[in-house]
Amino acid sequence: MGFLDHSTNNIIVDAVLTDLGRQALARNDGSFNINQFALGDDEIDYGIIRQFGRTVGKEKIEKNTPVMEALTVGSLGLKYPLVSISNEFLTHMPVLSLTSKNNPVTFDRVSDVSISQLDIEIESKSGTNIEHDLIDPEVLVEVNHLFLKILGESPDIRYTDNIAVYRFPTDQSVTGNTITAKIPLELQSIKPTLFNTYSVAGSTYIRTYVKIIGINSGLTKTIECRIS
Repeated sequence: MGFLDHSTNNIIVDAVLTDLGRQALARNDGSFNINQFALGDDEIDYGIIRQFGRTVGKEKIEKNTPVMEALTVGSLGLKYPLVSISNEFLTHMPVLSLTSKNNPVTFDRVSDVSISQLDIEIESKSGTNIEHDLIDPEVLVEVNHLFLKILGESPDIRYTDNIAVYRFPTDQSVTGNTITAKIPLELQSIKPTLFNTYSVAGSTYIRTYVKIIGINSGLTKTIECRIS
């Protein structure tokens, strides 16, 4: 969905159902209900604020920012969701970072290396405790279901473009300024024809990606995976 107020009288809205939403609506059994929604700022270039200041920059964003065409692919529909904070006394947002200790993650079909552990860490760069509302008790893990899955887990959802989304629990440090997760990625059974179709031109491996999203903080990290 896109939304932009160009003036006090004109509002532009571009809204579509995702492919999964259409499937749910097509069941026509009364089970289709919209019970929650999320907002994002995918189109906004905040560099305009830094360049022109808050007053002029805000006006330029409102008048000149194009609205992206609404997408029916759920995995691409909301890349940068907005974050809600319940603490009304919070005066500033902490600077958080999400890092991976192994990038790229490698798999080897020949030597039967079918499981690789992905270690991620979310920490406060200032060393202070992370605000309670920004602590990620879980992360969303997006993988291409053609190639990868999480060992022993079932995806919460699988989009029509084969992107599978898992919710994976994290561990918080005693000091409250570091969050970690150890994610066991498992290789799917890949037939030679599939491997040849998706392997990198001139190379002998498949390149795919895992995306990690903090469920509260909204932090994202994309990690490369290579399957040889």
